[in-house]
Formats: sequence, C-alpha cells, structure tokens
Amino acid sequence: MKRSFIVYQDIMRQKIFYLLFSTLLISGSNVLSQGYKLDFRIEGLADTTFLLGNFFGESTYVKDTAQANSEGAFTFVGDQPLEQGMYFLVLNKTRLFDFVIGADQEFKMATRYPDYIPNLKITGDADNELFLKDMLFNAARNEEAKPYVDVVKDSTASQSEREKARKDLNAISAKVDTHIEQVISEHPNSVLAKIMKANRQVQVPDPPVLENGKVDSTWQYQYYKSHYWDNFDLADPTLLRLSQPVYRKKVEEYLDRLVIPDPDSVIQAIDAMVAVAGKNTDTYKYLVWSVTLKYQNPKIMGLDKVFVSLYDQYFASGEMDFWANDQLKKNLKERADQLRLSLIGMTAPNLIMQNTELQPRELHHMKNKYTVIYFYDPDCGHCKKETPQLKKFHEESKYDVGVYAVSADTSLVKMKDYIRNMGIADWTNVNGPRTYTVSYQKQYDAMTTPTIYVLDERKKIIGKKIPAERLEEFLGQYERIEANRKNQN
Repeated sequence: MKRSFIVYQDIMRQKIFYLLFSTLLISGSNVLSQGYKLDFRIEGLADTTFLLGNFFGESTYVKDTAQANSEGAFTFVGDQPLEQGMYFLVLNKTRLFDFVIGADQEFKMATRYPDYIPNLKITGDADNELFLKDMLFNAARNEEAKPYVDVVKDSTASQSEREKARKDLNAISAKVDTHIEQVISEHPNSVLAKIMKANRQVQVPDPPVLENGKVDSTWQYQYYKSHYWDNFDLADPTLLRLSQPVYRKKVEEYLDRLVIPDPDSVIQAIDAMVAVAGKNTDTYKYLVWSVTLKYQNPKIMGLDKVFVSLYDQYFASGEMDFWANDQLKKNLKERADQLRLSLIGMTAPNLIMQNTELQPRELHHMKNKYTVIYFYDPDCGHCKKETPQLKKFHEESKYDVGVYAVSADTSLVKMKDYIRNMGIADWTNVNGPRTYTVSYQKQYDAMTTPTIYVLDERKKIIGKKIPAERLEEFLGQYERIEANRKNQN
C-alpha cells in the first residue's frame, strides 16, 4: 500500500490534509499507569536494531532503540510516558511506517515485511484499531474514486461524461464527510479526531442582507476570522507532533491571510494566540519561537518591528530562559538591536562619512523632499545590476529625490572607479568605513548589499529594502496615502 496519495484532487481540496494523514497513520496507544511498553513483531526482519522516532514541528527525533530477536520481536519500554502524537519505526535510516501514541501507552503490533500496513494486526488498543479502520476506509474510497478521476482528467471525455464523473466524486466526498463527522462524534478524544478537527475547514454561511438590501462585503471575512480557531486547540501539544507541520501552517495562514499586515495588528494577534498556547509549555515555546523566526526577516516591509517586539517581550525579559540558551539570546539581541534603530516610522540615524575628497557629508543635511540611502559594494554583482536601475529612477523620477550612496568597501580607488563607471557623480557619495558616527551596520539593517532605505523630508524612514525599479511606484502610493490621511484629518 502506498504511504501517501492525494484523493479526489479536484473536488476534495479541503480534505487533502486529512486524507494524507490517514494514509500515513497507524495508531498505537494503550493504558500504562506510568511509562510505556510498545511490543512489535515484524516477520522477515530479525536480529536487527529498530529506532523509535517522533515528530516535533518540522523536525524528527530518535526517542528510543530496540533489538529484534530471531523472530522479529522487539519492545520499546521506558519509565516515563511518551508525549502524545505521531511516532514512526526506523530501520537502517528508512522510515517503515507511522503510528500514534495517545493516552494508552501499552500495546502490541504485528506485521510482515515488506507489506506492513495490509498485514498489520493490533492487540489491546481500540485507538489503534480506529486508525487502521480509518486508513482502510480511505484507501477504499481512493480506489472507488480513481475511475471517476480518470474521466475528469480525460480530455477526450464528453462534457456529459465529465459531469457524471464529478457527480459520482461528490457522492464519494459526502461519504468521507460523514465518516469524519462520525469519528469526531464517537471518538472525540482520539488522536485521529484531533487530526480531523485540526484540518476541518470553517464553514462560512451566506452573509445577511442589510436593511438597505445590500450585502456586507466584510461579513464573511469577519465570520471566518472569528471562528478560525474553533476546531484547533493552540494549547494541545499533540498537534505539534504530527508528520506534517499542521500547527505552523495554521498559525502562518492566520497571520498571513487574516491579520492586517501592520506591525501593531500582528503583535496584537500574536499576543492573543500566545495567551492560549501559553497553557502548555511545549505549545508556548513552539509558538513564540516559530513567530520569532517568521518575522526575523519578514517578507512584508515594516514587519521587522514584530521581531523586535517579540525579542523584548519574550527573550530580553527572561520569559524564554527555561529553554533559550545564552548564545541564542545573544544572537537574537544582536539582530533586534540592529533592527530597532531603523524601523519604519523612525527618524533615520544620522550618518556622517567622508566623500572621495575626504570631506564629511551628513545624511541629515540632504535637502531633497525624499532621500534614498543606498548601501552598495563596488565588487557586488547584484549592486552592478541595481545601480543602473537606481540611476534611471533618479534621473527620470517626477519626485524631488536625492541619493546618499554608501560604499561598503574601504578602498577609495574602487569607490572612485565605481562612481565614474556608473555615472553617479551627482549623488552624495560617501565611504562607509570612513565614518564620524557609529558604524552604519549597527544602525541600519544593511548587512547585505545592495540595500535601500527611503526617507521623507524630515528624515523619517518611510520605506526599506525596496527594489530600485519600484521606487517610483512606491513614492506614488506613499503620496496618495498621505493625501488621504490629511484629508481625513
């Protein structure tokens, strides 16, 4: 039996996660007052060493080892109970099959090499039997759906044939829906039910009609957002220990799709999630760490403020000291300190550096309405492509823009050659290492080149790390937003 498959790809997208899990999972959980005892027997794999592995987030770990006897029997045993979630057997670096550990942690599983799933027998654990029945159910539905999927994909099939195939697929989908609801209703505390619920989509009703006969265009969004966590418990560590990073994906989907990409809105949303996840040590640690990594180098401009806030609230405060070591905290501090002085909305730290004539040139003395700070390296290949784009923008822009160009190389010879070859003598060109102020790398997030910052006439940072070819568009959007803001005031 294949370890993974995609069922009803065109008609059951909301069930993909669940069906994927179902083909991977075999449950093993029984009652043991303390510790665990997991008995296995695999015919055809004798006198060898097996590993017991577990999932956590995006990673896998070895939890225990056991030596099989001449009959392929082996036992994992420990004094402390295992954390609930998905586990797997490993032989010679090959993952054989997955199973789950629930509240019951004494059971027996017997099978035969190499067809582990078809030959699997479970003794003494109803939860494991539930998983096996579920997997077999979905395998049967997969086979039932296959001919109809083939018709839908067949470009030579008639429209009526395809419509009938889709109707049949919908009927199979309804069977799966009924099965899922039955498992959740009859076995609510099983790991399978938790997986099914965690992947169940929120059903959004039609929006109500307002008194004026119109429909509120934001109602469904608000409903979906307010019910997003109905089926997902952020404080359940079982959801961290699955073969797919369901927990991380759920959190990222919420932050990326349902939260306004404004730093304060994101911070508020994270605080609300942490308030729930904080009920369990593992989920608390995982959630804080995953969002910290996410916003260390955010894809959306301005959200680096979230990283700084997370560092201050959870790491600088000592809140994460129960797991974060000194080196990790040091690395995070360096990154936060590098970012905190040049966040969107802040006054840009002043730079005073020598030009090619060894004369000081001050950033805050730039007189233009907008100032572009351009950090580059004369030997940087990307800079050699970006500089002509910035030159073109500077020459053609309808806005009053000055460029404060900072060479990262100590060599004035390279700097002068670069200025001449690129034709940028009309910029304010300075040498970064020849500075009268603190190193720019401690004040700006410019460890890599090229890096661009955009300042307004008050030297407030309004943009950062914007490609030169998009600067004209960015300034146009910025001025429209500012005009609307002034009109509203």
